[in-house]
Amino acid sequence: MSLLEELTHRDADWGRLRALVTGLGVSGFAAADALLQHEASVTVLDRGNGTERQETQAGILGILGADVRLGAEHVAAWPLAAAGGDGTAPQAPLEVDVVVTSPGWRPDHPVLVAAAEHGIPVWSEVELAWRLRPRVGAAPWLVVTGTNGKTTTVQLLEKILRTAGLRAVATGNVGIPVLDAVQHPEPYDVVAVEMSSFQLHFTHTMSPLASCVLNLAPDHLDWHGSLEAYAADKARIYQRTQVACVYNVQDPATERMVEEADVVEGCRAVGFTLGTPGLSMLGVVDDLLADRAFVAERATSAAEIGTLADLSRASGGDGSSMPPPHLVADSLAAAALARAAGVSAAAVRDGLRAFRTDAHRTAVVAESEGVTWVDDSKATNPHAAQAALAAYPDVVWVAGGQLKGAEVEDLVVRFADRLRGVVLLGADRAQIARALSRHAPKVPVHDVGVADHGDMDALDRIMDDVVAAAAAMASPGDVVLLSPAAASLDMFPSYGSRGETFARAVLRHLGREEA
Repeated sequence: MSLLEELTHRDADWGRLRALVTGLGVSGFAAADALLQHEASVTVLDRGNGTERQETQAGILGILGADVRLGAEHVAAWPLAAAGGDGTAPQAPLEVDVVVTSPGWRPDHPVLVAAAEHGIPVWSEVELAWRLRPRVGAAPWLVVTGTNGKTTTVQLLEKILRTAGLRAVATGNVGIPVLDAVQHPEPYDVVAVEMSSFQLHFTHTMSPLASCVLNLAPDHLDWHGSLEAYAADKARIYQRTQVACVYNVQDPATERMVEEADVVEGCRAVGFTLGTPGLSMLGVVDDLLADRAFVAERATSAAEIGTLADLSRASGGDGSSMPPPHLVADSLAAAALARAAGVSAAAVRDGLRAFRTDAHRTAVVAESEGVTWVDDSKATNPHAAQAALAAYPDVVWVAGGQLKGAEVEDLVVRFADRLRGVVLLGADRAQIARALSRHAPKVPVHDVGVADHGDMDALDRIMDDVVAAAAAMASPGDVVLLSPAAASLDMFPSYGSRGETFARAVLRHLGREEA
């Protein structure tokens, strides 16, 4: 048995491992720290951004014994072994057993390409976390991926699990790093893991209790190279699932993934749908959320697990309005995963009632003179924007940013008749403008341009222009919707910063700045 085959739990002999960690972000630091705690030999590479935080992290890892190399020269090719003696002898390539890489490093990065050429395995930090679980009594994993809705679903799942009395944590791309979760001194009963396609690409042995792909739409094609490669990485989440593979009935691609997955014998396919559920599905009957998958008499009956009114209140409504369809879908997916872990229908219902949606996801900023202002800055791709646009009949749409290779044609075609006006900003706004000119030529469009990244004064000014233009287009009954369909990093530090800047500009425009 090889060394890597032996490293399947935290009590294995990690001290013999030579690891190269690529990237010194949150996940890279956590990976290097965890490996050092288990006495592995660790080299860390990062281009280096000169920030105080990164310098501090590099210093900590250096004190712990890592060889930390910051600078562009260290990431251009496979690293060399540290110089020894008088330094006159030629340096040999660095010898390692495994590379643990960060999500920001694409598979075509020169270091990762060299690893493949040398036959050196590459792990994500999730793969490392899976292998660092306890040998006995490890908490089961409930894992979620999809183009959109991952964070909301995992947060819903965490709320349901905790309501059921379980010690649970949301982790992965939300909450604490997954490596911190598996090594917590007070072990969890169950772990809810949000996983990106980047992480899945380099995850090889994970065997979750239950898994879910929420949906599939073009995204991150610049990283994966094609929609087919992106979908293949998403599908990896179903491999080796033990109890339930949860799929989206409205998205046939997710069901095909389940059909093709190599799962543990006895694992079930469980669907969720916005319609009436069939056998082995969760869905909606009148105004109730219903489970026909995890009940003994599912051929003839279903268990109530919540109501649409519960979800309306979760999204900021008063219980009388319809919740956004994407929230209903995410809630059903979370419920299916929780039910696969043995949570009662009553605990699912109580968890959904207690949940409140995250900031920047169809969050109402203000209402004035019949116009509702909504912050959906978390819609960082067209598929996410589709969910928000579908929720409102008359929209002044604020869009633009970094499209990351995604197309917006279908989005514009689908919602052209709902658009009362469009305000564009950001790096790839011209691509959206071209789609509008082709498919919605009568819709007024205002282009406010782009501001320098991180210049908050300039960003406040440009968002004031956005809000003024949107207000001029809006009529009573309209929703002014910031749902950019694009990432924020062309101008803003994060999608959260973009949403907050929008909200401040709205309140200034309405004379409520102090609020």
